[in-house]
Amino acid sequence: MARQIFLRRVYDEPSPDGGLRVLVDRVWPRGLTKDAAHLDEWIKDVAPSTPLRRWYGHRPERFAEFRRRYLAELADGQPATAMKRLRELTRTRRLTLLTATRDIDHSQAAVLAEQLRDTGTGRRGQVAPV
Repeated sequence: MARQIFLRRVYDEPSPDGGLRVLVDRVWPRGLTKDAAHLDEWIKDVAPSTPLRRWYGHRPERFAEFRRRYLAELADGQPATAMKRLRELTRTRRLTLLTATRDIDHSQAAVLAEQLRDTGTGRRGQVAPV
């Protein structure tokens, strides 16, 4: 069975089929209480560094370069450890990656979901909005 990875805004109501809800932003979303977020986990070390996030500024024309730089950040140190944790979570359950970003398709969550498709077994999981 293919593993499912969903992308959603943290402000959206939880889906009963979404599995584990994991926030992948470095900064806590504005105006949202921890209870209202309905999180299972917050893995902030997998988020882009502050300098990279500021440079990108959620400008779609910079997304390809953002993706390249972000993948380089995920290769070492705490981000690599956090990515390993996300991979572990995908082995057992569906996973919903949450972000406060309005444009999910051009977000770090989209890059993470793409990377999580490879389960280590050669099979590819599904990435879809919930």
